[in-house]
Amino acid sequence: MADALSVIPASVLRNLSDKLYEKRKNAALEVEGIVKQLALSGDHEKISAVIKLLAKEFTYSPQANHRKGGLIGLAAATVGLTSEAAQHLEQIVPPVLNSLSDQDSRVRYYACEALYNIAKVVRGDLIIFFNQIFDALCKLSADSDANVQSAAHLLDRLVKDIVTESDQFSIEEFIPLLRERMNVLNPYVRQFLVGWITVLDSVPDIDMLGFLPDFLDGLFNMLSDSSPEIRQQADSALSEFLQEIKNSPSVDYGRMAEILVQRAASPDEFTRLTAITWINEFVKLGGDQLVPYYADILGAILPCISDKEEKIRVVARETNEELRSIKSDPAEAFDVGAILYIARRQLDSEWEATRIEALHWISTLLDRHRAEVLCFLNDIFDTLLKALSDSSDEVVLLVLDIHACIARDPLHFRQLIVFLVHNFRVDHSLLERRGALIIRRLCVLLDAERVYRELSTILEGEADLDFACIMVQALNLILLTSSELSVLRELLKQSLVNAAGKDLFVSLYASWCHSPMAILSLCLLAQAYQHASAVIQSLVEEDINVKFLVQLDKLIRLLETPIFAYLRLQLLEPGRYIWLLKALYGLLMLLPQQSAAFKILRTRLKTVPSHSFNGDQLKRASSGNPYSQILHYSGSQISEDGDVRQDNGNLQNGINFASRLQQFVQMQRQHRMLEKSQEQSQARSSSTLSKEGPEAEESRGPQTSDSNLPPSRSSRRGLG
Repeated sequence: MADALSVIPASVLRNLSDKLYEKRKNAALEVEGIVKQLALSGDHEKISAVIKLLAKEFTYSPQANHRKGGLIGLAAATVGLTSEAAQHLEQIVPPVLNSLSDQDSRVRYYACEALYNIAKVVRGDLIIFFNQIFDALCKLSADSDANVQSAAHLLDRLVKDIVTESDQFSIEEFIPLLRERMNVLNPYVRQFLVGWITVLDSVPDIDMLGFLPDFLDGLFNMLSDSSPEIRQQADSALSEFLQEIKNSPSVDYGRMAEILVQRAASPDEFTRLTAITWINEFVKLGGDQLVPYYADILGAILPCISDKEEKIRVVARETNEELRSIKSDPAEAFDVGAILYIARRQLDSEWEATRIEALHWISTLLDRHRAEVLCFLNDIFDTLLKALSDSSDEVVLLVLDIHACIARDPLHFRQLIVFLVHNFRVDHSLLERRGALIIRRLCVLLDAERVYRELSTILEGEADLDFACIMVQALNLILLTSSELSVLRELLKQSLVNAAGKDLFVSLYASWCHSPMAILSLCLLAQAYQHASAVIQSLVEEDINVKFLVQLDKLIRLLETPIFAYLRLQLLEPGRYIWLLKALYGLLMLLPQQSAAFKILRTRLKTVPSHSFNGDQLKRASSGNPYSQILHYSGSQISEDGDVRQDNGNLQNGINFASRLQQFVQMQRQHRMLEKSQEQSQARSSSTLSKEGPEAEESRGPQTSDSNLPPSRSSRRGLG
């Protein structure tokens, strides 16, 4: 300290702390001259003493003017040292760096000015302090004082120039500093950081691309900044990096893919578009590196397919197709289970386009990796069944395609039909809204006869009789009206003369017994007219209710469709098809005379030519009750209409109609018993409710109540 005081006059030290800038400036010039003389004489001890004096007595002084004088003095000393300043930087720079965070804005300003002058002198030697300088500049870029910001910007430009020309700059040490600050929200700091990223990326010897995963997320975060300028700068930097990725032979796609997947779900539209654009390029360029990330990438793409912004939708669809076209092997880290999990999760999306693409992925995986997909069948099966209730027909059809693909195996086929019936049972609205579509599509994909046989087997043992009746009526209506089932109808028409037709007739009959109208439809379709007449005459009073009449109305109207054209043509030969005529008249007798169906059928029967009747045939058809006849004869003894009568043993094809009729009667008896028990239960429930509130009844006075009356059978809603 004494050495320094002996070198620097007291007046100089006094002026160095003066409140007037001009006096401090003149004092600094004198310090510069003194240090220059000492440097020429090689007296570095005294130089160190001078620097120590300036730092301790001035830059760390509690007086602001002293700190200002110390800063300008240190800068002057550095200028005086010129080329020899490097060996004293450890003394000079730390006090200046400390002043950059001074509470006085003027001191911070002079600190920037001092460091600027020091940097101009020492240039690359200042690199050893780069991290501290960068940290200080980052804070100063958001300084509350405009003059300090301006001074910091000048210093920042100089430091950038020094770094770009230096071969001592360590990017490895700089990246942690950058990464820590990338999520700062201050717009000035963001501009400062993007500026440094851009500058360093422009230096050929600095590999910023290799460290891109460390600050990529921060750049994407800036794309949603409120400042257009910051968004533009961040986008420009990202575009430059993407171009470098395209031209680089070695890129760490994996780490960046994780970031892009998260950013693709950003609420900001521009961020989503940029992220999905990057993902698109990665899928094209990444190759094997991206295989472990396919599931995550798919999870980002599928929601974007339904984005409100068209540009995002277009890029997402292109990326999705690109990803699906890549054929990867599970042995190469391709995780089928992870892809299925993503697709299953996206089936719950509110957007139809996303659900459709998720199903396309499941279908693609089934085609390429069937064995692996079936291992995860339990995880996706319930979701696929639930998707059958989707509001979109296209989604339902795709789900059915997948189910059909799975059901190629007999075990899975049985499982599908069982679960399908279960879903219809627990959700009747699904049967009403989607039943026809589902059954028809499965018949196309899995063979109609196989589907109907399996459904019949399941419904034959169905414990819920009401559901079984509704389900059979639905299946019967589909059978009679769907073009997809025309082959099945043709087979049933041959039931009396063809072994395959007979097997199908018998298979369906067991479950069709749940519905009288379904049985009648089946008999008319199979041309078993005598049995149809027997079924009609077996009906009792309880069977003929509103539900029955509604179904009968449907059947009468169906008889007028092209499906039953063959039956109407047979009426041209009433003598040959006497049991058909009797069955139709039986139906007519069951209909209310004022109903439209009665008028339709009566009009049709009036057109039957009377001259074709044979007296013996009429007598035989009208003598006795066919119900009693069938119960006493075996199937081989019963004759049907048409040519069948010529050889009963052959053409009846082994159908035991008497046994079938007993089966029908027994099933209808079970339905009647169930209906009676339900009515009794409802009556008891109504009676209990009326007894629970006697006081309320008394307060209302005597009233006439029919709450104990059994509810009308028509109150239970049928399929119609």
